[in-house]
Amino acid sequence: MPYYVYKIIPPFKQLEQVQAFEGFKEASAFAKSHRMAMQPGDKSTVKVVFADDAFKAEMLLTEEREPEPMIGDDY
Repeated sequence: MPYYVYKIIPPFKQLEQVQAFEGFKEASAFAKSHRMAMQPGDKSTVKVVFADDAFKAEMLLTEEREPEPMIGDDY
């Protein structure tokens, strides 16, 4: 399964696939260099996701997740 690098553009979480890689090291290095090249006022984020195909990668990036428990919450 490949690793996909996506640019997430606010405010509506618009997804833009930037690149796909077979290995995590290459995908991670590309994402880091892409983040460093972004302009200071750019509010978009760059994420790496591991999925079967681009459709599943986009589904993973757009699904709502439960917030992590806070200190003092019952686990």
